[in-house]
Amino acid sequence: MNLLLVLITTVITVSAYVFSRLLNKRYPSPLVNVVFLSTALIVAVFWISGVTVSQYQDTKTILTYFLGPTTVALAIPLYRNREILKQNILPVLGGIVVGTTANIITTALVAEFLGLDKLIVTSLVPKSVTVPIAVSVSSILNGDPTLTSVFVIATGMIGTFLTPVLLNLFKVTNPLVRGLAYGTTAHGQGTASALAEGTIQGSMSGVAMGIAAIYMSVAAPFLVNHLLNL
Repeated sequence: MNLLLVLITTVITVSAYVFSRLLNKRYPSPLVNVVFLSTALIVAVFWISGVTVSQYQDTKTILTYFLGPTTVALAIPLYRNREILKQNILPVLGGIVVGTTANIITTALVAEFLGLDKLIVTSLVPKSVTVPIAVSVSSILNGDPTLTSVFVIATGMIGTFLTPVLLNLFKVTNPLVRGLAYGTTAHGQGTASALAEGTIQGSMSGVAMGIAAIYMSVAAPFLVNHLLNL
């Protein structure tokens, strides 16, 4: 491990995030999305400086370690907003189930309509849930876990950009609904953006992310096999 390189790339990564977060607070707009902008900045700096993916691997491993504690920390805003969840538990569950089902069906049908190979279709279906679950579902569907991982990351980035655009376009202001939309469509990356909006949005997005992943693992194999055999 090159400790100096790890230190430099860590500073670049954290600085890109902090800069993007500050810029987003100053100019709150989907065009200044924290996840998308910070990723673009990191890629640009590494491309200019010549840092490769393999050289960044050690830094990625260290930063990924903190995903566990960060995910657990989502329980804090959820606990603080537990009464809101209790009062709306049925609409919340219904919204997540409908949203996840729509994700599965529309993805499979559009991919089939475009004439994509079955391997691509089955790898693409679980794109809207977190990587560990998506990879497992992809394996069950005989998809390619590597392709699925790429699709999940791309979906998260696109989702964090488009979700607030569409919510604002349709004048959706309810923080609970906005949180569910982020978590159902853009998993962890969406949850990060939801937390930037507020604690209610973040906690509800965390709930949606978890329940959507569980439902996806149960529903996707049945729905996809049925749709592909039509």
